[in-house]
Parts: sequence; C-alpha cells; structure tokens
Amino acid sequence: MNKRKHIKKIAIVGPESTGKSTIAAAMAKYYQVPWVPEYARYYCEALTEPCTLQDEVNMFHGQVALEQSVLAMAETDFIICDTTFLTVKIWSDAFFGETPQIVLHALQQNPYDFYVLLDIDLPWEDDPLRDFPNQREHFMEVWHKELKTLGANYKVVSGIGEDRLKNAVEVVDEFWLSTV
Repeated sequence: MNKRKHIKKIAIVGPESTGKSTIAAAMAKYYQVPWVPEYARYYCEALTEPCTLQDEVNMFHGQVALEQSVLAMAETDFIICDTTFLTVKIWSDAFFGETPQIVLHALQQNPYDFYVLLDIDLPWEDDPLRDFPNQREHFMEVWHKELKTLGANYKVVSGIGEDRLKNAVEVVDEFWLSTV
C-alpha cells in the first residue's frame, strides 16, 4: 500500500490590505507548488445581505474543503495557503463577539506547519470587502495573539514590492531548511 507523505502547509496571513493574495500567488509560482486561494473573498463577493455568523461557518467549511482538495491533488512537499480559517475566528470575534464552536475545535485539529504573518507596512488599498482601514495596528496585535495561542511557528514579513516577496521567500527557506 502506498502511504502518502505529509505535505506541509505554509499559510500567508495578516490583517487586511497586507498583500496576502499577491504574495501567496507569487510564492506558489516561485516554488512551483499549488496554492489555496482565499475562499471567503469569493463567498463575500456573492453576498447580497450583511454577513452573519452562519456565513462565517460557511466560509470555514469552504476554506477547509478548498484546502483539502488542493492537498489531495498536490504532488509537492508543501502548499501555500492564502490565509486560513483562523481568519474566520478573528472576523467572528470582531463582528459578532464570538467564534462558532466548530471553528474553535478545528483550530487545534488542523495545524499549519508555518505561518508568514504579513506586516501592515503597505499602504491601505480600498476594496469593497475591506472594513477596517483605521484598525490595522489592532488587527496586527490580534494576529500575533492568535498565532501565539496556537503555538504557531511564524515569522513577520515586511517590505514593499519585490522586497516583500524576497523577505517572504527568505523566511520560508529558513523554515524549510530547519525541517530537513
């Protein structure tokens, strides 16, 4: 029987407007590995009513399913994830003051091997799906707190333009070398 190897998951996370999708796509291209897009973006673009706690649960399920489908097809040593469902916890807490229990339970059951936490040093870019241009420092603190609570292995990456990608590649290379 052919036992499938463990494919490492590298997550690109951070507050709004920090370049997560751009960096995730660029890193996947650089390393020539699959990447998992942010399911919530597609989901929220289709919403016709304000987001509810049930929508957050739906986004959780969508992100997990998308990630599992990419993992099932991956033939590489790792994949890149454009955010994780930890974002569902952060947004649920911010908007509704609570996190659905299914998300809390899954946080411990679905670890990521390494997180790249993107800094808030990029200028804010308006987007209809972004909500908190004046609370970036607050959400950066929230990300640090949540990652520390999980005991996550993570590094903060800053830089503008190509420097941001170069710095992200550098921390992922350091992580990768520490695992072989």
